[in-house]
Amino acid sequence: MTQWQGKRYWLVGASEGLGREVAFCLSRAGAEVIVSARSEDRLKSLVEELPGKASYKTLDVIDREAVEKVAEEIGDIDGLVYLAGVYWPMKAQEWDNEKADMMAQVNYLGASRCVGAVIGRMIERGEGHIVLTGSLSGFRGLPGAIGYSASKAGLMALAESMQADLRTSPIKVQIVNPGFIKTRLTDKNDFKMPFIMEPEEAAKEVFEHMNDDTFKKSFPMVFSWVFRLSQFLPDWMYFRIFGSK
Repeated sequence: MTQWQGKRYWLVGASEGLGREVAFCLSRAGAEVIVSARSEDRLKSLVEELPGKASYKTLDVIDREAVEKVAEEIGDIDGLVYLAGVYWPMKAQEWDNEKADMMAQVNYLGASRCVGAVIGRMIERGEGHIVLTGSLSGFRGLPGAIGYSASKAGLMALAESMQADLRTSPIKVQIVNPGFIKTRLTDKNDFKMPFIMEPEEAAKEVFEHMNDDTFKKSFPMVFSWVFRLSQFLPDWMYFRIFGSK
């Protein structure tokens, strides 16, 4: 079990949904929480509600200079939790370059920028904790998920590369791969979402993972088996089952 009292954690993408609930989990456990997102109003409201020491820094993760400036202003931290994400359902036949680009910018490149802004100081200090938020949709390409699946697959590969480099170092790297979580993003879907979770429930899964020493956690468990097993299917079978009919 991790000792949270006195720790400083920077949560990026924490103004609502899963990020907001993870902030509450960490704050209740005794950690100092610095929350970032684009919406200052939501961040101010969150900081006022959190039970422990908390502050906020507004940030748009598509701006690398802004990310580096905020990281410098925050100073030394014990951990970074990247929870920012955007999503639009999109088929290849309905490709929207602007939305596809934004999903890549926020879901993958935003995480890379934030990690790059803090990891040097963590290595110098000889301690640190980085948690990235992937998705079950990143295990294999899915229909109607142009942009989103690819950005989450990239993020998952980023976490794996970091773990490969840092596994014997004092830097703890973790990734969580949730399924459907009830937020304004999943409200865009017009299909039935199996095993959909409330943000509070999903945040408990994330926080439990942060308290252990394993690298990866995919949840809900039963639903995650479908995606993990799909990696072993030959292409002809996978696309026949999961592709367009």
